[in-house]
Amino acid sequence: MWLLSVLVPLLRLYMCGIRVLLYQMFNKSFKLPVLPKQNGRVAIVTGGTRGMGFETARHLANLGMHVIIAGNEREEGARAVKRIHGEGCEGTAEFIFVDLTSLKSVRQFVHTFKAKRLPLHVLVNNAGTMLVPELQTEDGFEFHFALNYLGHFLLTNLLLDLLKKSGRQGCCSRIVNMSSATHYAGVIDMEDLNRRTVYSSHGAYSQSKLALVLFTYYLQEQLTAGGFFVTANAVDPGMVDTALYDNLWSLAQALKKPVAKTLFRSPAEGASISIYAAAAPEMEGVGGCYLYNGEKKQSAELSYNSELQIKLWKTSCKLVGLQEA
Repeated sequence: MWLLSVLVPLLRLYMCGIRVLLYQMFNKSFKLPVLPKQNGRVAIVTGGTRGMGFETARHLANLGMHVIIAGNEREEGARAVKRIHGEGCEGTAEFIFVDLTSLKSVRQFVHTFKAKRLPLHVLVNNAGTMLVPELQTEDGFEFHFALNYLGHFLLTNLLLDLLKKSGRQGCCSRIVNMSSATHYAGVIDMEDLNRRTVYSSHGAYSQSKLALVLFTYYLQEQLTAGGFFVTANAVDPGMVDTALYDNLWSLAQALKKPVAKTLFRSPAEGASISIYAAAAPEMEGVGGCYLYNGEKKQSAELSYNSELQIKLWKTSCKLVGLQEA
């Protein structure tokens, strides 16, 4: 029974990966169109110091935005800001520390940001980790669940008031949640969200990415019902050659290197879908979508389960100490 509980999530995740690779083998990567300038708009990009997060932050700054790079590596953050400014972009960038695995750190980040008295037009919840060994955060949460989902859940909710104030008709504020095709393999165990009964890093990762999609859809329902000019969308970058894959088991890691050169997308290509969701005119006023390769796609059937969306939302509020909206 224990072996099945570990093997099934592993096989489901790798089958998702194979399907994505086959798609990328026969289909070109989404080409980002020329986007209008975004002068005067403010964005936050989590995990913006490297990989897809950096490429997202850099592109938004080049469009004229003031970009807050949120990350947990101060020196890396300083280098990222220096690189962006060195390109002579029209916008600006700055780094603010946040550890998304710590609820206290997320709250401190929001306090620091709000003290700047800036509006907030775009929130890109990009930061993530994959297939790390079993770890618990300082708050007692499973690491994937905390970093990929729960930290972003709290961050988004604490910034919602600013996003609502900053959006207006014809120029909505936008929330972009970075999911993955692995969410199709995800299962939400409401009785064991921290995966303490039987731990599987593959199952934990898939669950966190499914949770992000469920969160996106329910959040959009609330925003629409309230008449707020804010949209929320989930995006899927495909398989991208980033440090996320450093935790693959040894055989998969050996196979990944030659495959990545030909079939994986570059960080810039992977970031294109986040940038599109954050700034494309075609996405104005459009929310509650799952975007892949520049198109709206059907996400996992489970992600449309309204009862599960509500249960996850209510449980998440309790876990992070928020009153239910």
